[in-house]
Amino acid sequence: MHVTWNQQLVKKENKSLVLNLIINHSPISRADIAQQSGLNKGTVSSLVSELLEEQLIYESGPGESSGGRRPVMLLFNQGAGYSIGLDLGVNYILGVLTDLQGNVVFSKNEKYKNTTYEETLNHVKKVISFLINAAPPSPYGIVGIGIGAPGIVNKEGDVLLAPNLGWKNVSLKAEIEEAFHLPVIIENEANAGAYGEKKFGIGQQFDNLIYVSVGIGIGAGIIINGELYSGFNGHSGEVGHMTIDKNGMQCRCGNKGCWELYASEQSLLSKANELKLGNKGDISLGEILSLAEKEEQSVLVLLEEIGRNLAYGIINIIHSFNPQQIIIGNRLAAAKKWIEPQVQDTIQKFTLPFHQTDINVNFSDLSLPISALGVSAFSSENFLKSKLQVQ
Repeated sequence: MHVTWNQQLVKKENKSLVLNLIINHSPISRADIAQQSGLNKGTVSSLVSELLEEQLIYESGPGESSGGRRPVMLLFNQGAGYSIGLDLGVNYILGVLTDLQGNVVFSKNEKYKNTTYEETLNHVKKVISFLINAAPPSPYGIVGIGIGAPGIVNKEGDVLLAPNLGWKNVSLKAEIEEAFHLPVIIENEANAGAYGEKKFGIGQQFDNLIYVSVGIGIGAGIIINGELYSGFNGHSGEVGHMTIDKNGMQCRCGNKGCWELYASEQSLLSKANELKLGNKGDISLGEILSLAEKEEQSVLVLLEEIGRNLAYGIINIIHSFNPQQIIIGNRLAAAKKWIEPQVQDTIQKFTLPFHQTDINVNFSDLSLPISALGVSAFSSENFLKSKLQVQ
């Protein structure tokens, strides 16, 4: 019998509905799937059979009965394959290997000094190779690689501009696909962080949130109505390069007075080095936080200044988007103890009163590799969508 395109589309949507019910409500019976989906029992049985054959789900032994025979329960096979997610920082690469539900199986954190694109690429490949070799046996193996990069990324996976890495127009996706022969997704690091917070972190209960990634630079990931907003060309969220002082310092992006020059980790490090706070020249964020713990006054003053400058930019974001939640993430979130009071106080002082209603300003839980989890989730979801294609 000839199957029309409309019939294929309906089947794909129904199969997706059944799989998502199993993912979100495991263990669940065929009867409960039929009841919750509105599909007839024959359709559910047929789709479940396909999913079992594809090893995306499995059966477990009987659940509770409401009368009659006890039903066979269905569960999502989260170990059917594994995804790799990388958070590519300016001076670190944090990689995770996750199952199809985002549970971290292995992680790898490598510090490096940003030099050339080729050398950074070699570090990236080294981390990916480690995670591939760490993957447990599974029906589908590694289903994809996601990389969050700190810069402007187009829809083709090219990094158009990453000022803090010194990159311009690099075909990162093509390079990684050629090296590993796996599907690759390149996403802006802050977008990955926003998606990670929405799926796995402190953003789960909010549908309108802005994730502000504060590392060497500053970027933002925007979730509107539960969906990641990327902008018309995929270039949204470059808030670190909004001008807050038109006569200010020169930025690597070419503009002057960019927000990240005053409120980022790099800004903090530069000012600490000017004060010669490091024993061996360049000071690290860890050393600054250690001095703050010892209540070194000059460091506490610096952190308070960074907190205020961070708040000024966040106020602009709040006035522009009126979100339910602002999440401050990435490396500078480690300074929460010292910068949060200034952030909260400044926002309260200078944000319009009706924009302060129900706004939550939170810091990321740094025990979660949130950007790496976000891009890993993109890869897992792409894989599952490909398996739902009707042949």
